[in-house]
Amino acid sequence: MKNRLIQITQGEQAASKDPEVAISTLLGSCVAVCLWEPMAKVGGMNHILLTRHRAMPDQNDQAGIHAMETLINAVMKLGGKRTRLLAKVFGGAQMVPGLSVIGTTNAQFTINYLRCERILVVGQSLGGRDARQVMFSPTTGAARVRTLAIQHAPETNLKKGQGLGGAVELF
Repeated sequence: MKNRLIQITQGEQAASKDPEVAISTLLGSCVAVCLWEPMAKVGGMNHILLTRHRAMPDQNDQAGIHAMETLINAVMKLGGKRTRLLAKVFGGAQMVPGLSVIGTTNAQFTINYLRCERILVVGQSLGGRDARQVMFSPTTGAARVRTLAIQHAPETNLKKGQGLGGAVELF
């Protein structure tokens, strides 16, 4: 796609105004927000592991808010104007059926946050059961998503709080 690839992982973000840069990440229940400002031709992507803090899961969205504000500020620092930001949102899968709804929680938080901040969501691929690889061009807003089907364990073999012990491979 581009001459220079920036790979981000959980909890990271990257922003660029270089037309030769692409940003990429791999998602399961995590969510990535791709923001860009079309007039300034600048953008970035984050990889949100958890939108809620584990110590207060019903009350505290600080982890998600921090991830979003960090990305917005990085794009603005490169010349983007907040009122012209556009977003594409990816991820939020339920990777282990019957075990957790963290993907749904992450997706709901992200969509609600963007709506409250009046950032228009122009594309999304959320939910489901498969991992996603996202490649984003921060200067054009173009995003390419590839779903990565993995073999899921049967629901009947899982109990809440029980891990799979390496049975799920994402690469």
